[in-house]
Amino acid sequence: MKLKKEFVTRMAGNAQVMVATEGAAFRGMVRSNETAAFIVDRLGRQTTPEAIIADMYAEYDAPIGVIAADVERILGILREIGALDE
Repeated sequence: MKLKKEFVTRMAGNAQVMVATEGAAFRGMVRSNETAAFIVDRLGRQTTPEAIIADMYAEYDAPIGVIAADVERILGILREIGALDE
């Protein structure tokens, strides 16, 4: 899976912003917290949920179950807006 090309991300101050461009069914902008931004950054290339979880576990001091739940929640939101190419 990876982020569809119709979704562009940029940093705006300390927040990551994702904007749907022409061709995307979703119309709007998504502002990401640090966790979501980490996940979206990994989706800039082909990856898997398991790889994202492993990357987050290596980066953050959090239980693997909490990380896995966060990843699934964020991926679910991205699926809902049609941002994932799976």
